[in-house]
Amino acid sequence: MKNSCFLQALLVLLALFVPAACERIEPEPEPEPEIDPEIVEPDVALNPRIEGRHATAYVTYYGSLTPDPEVMTHINYAFAELYVRDGVYQGFKVQGNLSRFEQIAALKKKNPDLKICLSFSHTVANSDNKQDGGFSAMCKSEAGRRAFAEDCLAFLKKYNLDGVDLDWEFPGLSWSGAACDPSCDTDNYVLLVKQLRETLGTSYTISYAGYCSDKTSVSGGYRYVDIKGMDPYVDYVNIMAYDLDEAPHHHSALNDTRAYKDCNRAVNAYLTAGVSPDKLVLGLPFYGRHSFSTSPTAISYKKILQLDRYQYRRNQWDDKASCPFVATMGGAFYCGYDNPRSIGLKGAWVREKGMLGLMYWEYDQDDAKGTLRKAVWNAVMQ
Repeated sequence: MKNSCFLQALLVLLALFVPAACERIEPEPEPEPEIDPEIVEPDVALNPRIEGRHATAYVTYYGSLTPDPEVMTHINYAFAELYVRDGVYQGFKVQGNLSRFEQIAALKKKNPDLKICLSFSHTVANSDNKQDGGFSAMCKSEAGRRAFAEDCLAFLKKYNLDGVDLDWEFPGLSWSGAACDPSCDTDNYVLLVKQLRETLGTSYTISYAGYCSDKTSVSGGYRYVDIKGMDPYVDYVNIMAYDLDEAPHHHSALNDTRAYKDCNRAVNAYLTAGVSPDKLVLGLPFYGRHSFSTSPTAISYKKILQLDRYQYRRNQWDDKASCPFVATMGGAFYCGYDNPRSIGLKGAWVREKGMLGLMYWEYDQDDAKGTLRKAVWNAVMQ
């Protein structure tokens, strides 16, 4: 009887303690890595349009999206390219399929206030063309400059466009295999816009993609754009305030002396040359710049949002640069970029200086919600 009671008591004790013991030895789940929480930008209402301000989108020939014409004031269609044979200008064509250009040009029917300009590149993309002097060759003769200007006028009339945008990157410098001549390119660029103004009159706008500094003296002549020389003939300048450095620095910082250049120094180059601030448009990127030589060189905003959260920290903020950046989980600076917060700060900075507005490269790099393009619009229209 005693043994039976003892055995029953032992069974009761085992029933009480075994479950607890099982709970203590059950393996715990792996801890989540320390990452920033997913930041989903809320959808925003658009501010009313303010006449005279610019929210400009570069829309490319290779893009797949049809832009929303209600979130921009201007579209620069990128690109058209020059056809030159044996150093003699023959004409120009839009890059890629003409149907893509015609689709974009037709957006004026949806928004009559939308301005659409044709942007010209120094590059060659069409299979029936080749590099044979490009801008450098065309600009060397009065006949070439005049023929180009007349072709522009005919094209603008045919498609009911509003102007031309020149993206020669850059006079006196050979990039992408383009020809250059430091002895005369910079001066001839001025002669080209002078001819365009004479031919197009005041009914059409003339702009150019501006570098982050003024013309620079080099062996045998000059490199880049003569800002003061161009000023009398152009309506405004789209300053490319991006690709100003690579990781571990920001490439589009508002004001950051750690980087090679920043927005502040880029704009000051134009103000110092005597350009009125109301002829300046600040460019910003819809992508992050990692490197100029190491893959991946750049990453679009929509892909930044898709980065593996277990490998990268997005939406890190740099107070000094007034820009976000992506860091690796180990803490290394991966790429700088722009988000709605930094765009808002740039918009306020532009308005304070009395500048025209903002432009961006390029439309298709935004996310599906249009987060950045809406941010640009609201930053300008305040």
